[in-house]
Amino acid sequence: MIDTLIDLILFAMLVFTALAIVRINHLFAVVMLSGVFSLLSALLLVTLDAVDVAFTEAAVGAGISTVLMLGTIALTARTQKKSSRSGLVPFIVVTVTGAVLVYGTLDMPDFGDPNAPAQLHVAPEYMAGSIEDIDVPNVVTSILASYRGYDTLGETAVVFTAGIGVLMLLSGLGRRRREDEEEEEDV
Repeated sequence: MIDTLIDLILFAMLVFTALAIVRINHLFAVVMLSGVFSLLSALLLVTLDAVDVAFTEAAVGAGISTVLMLGTIALTARTQKKSSRSGLVPFIVVTVTGAVLVYGTLDMPDFGDPNAPAQLHVAPEYMAGSIEDIDVPNVVTSILASYRGYDTLGETAVVFTAGIGVLMLLSGLGRRRREDEEEEEDV
């Protein structure tokens, strides 16, 4: 009962934070609330016993992303420009996408169902073969480092490439901003 209450409180805080992010025009506040959202997501993942995913969410979502967004704000505007377009079309797109996602989850097995296909076919094979095949006592480590090693390497390469891309964009923004300031001084 207490676990369900904690999950509901964390989920309510996530919804409140998301609504605040959507309504605020000051970009610094949006970045800070995005970091809070990531930390709340990490807490929710901890309550679901997904500590490895929670650690990644906290490190990447709250840590690196917040630092990169603050660096971007330092090189660009501090407030959001008012849009002349209506927000009705994006709202409809998000609503339809959400409805399709909810519809797609209706056939899924119940959360934690011991008779789910993932529990009957794949998990026993990993649990049984982990120690004999890899000689690693921690099953999660053996799955991520060996069974899914190429997938984990690919995910790391994607995150690294995204980080390099953001750094390249930020370096170009700073140079353009300095060039614009020099042109204004010459006029």
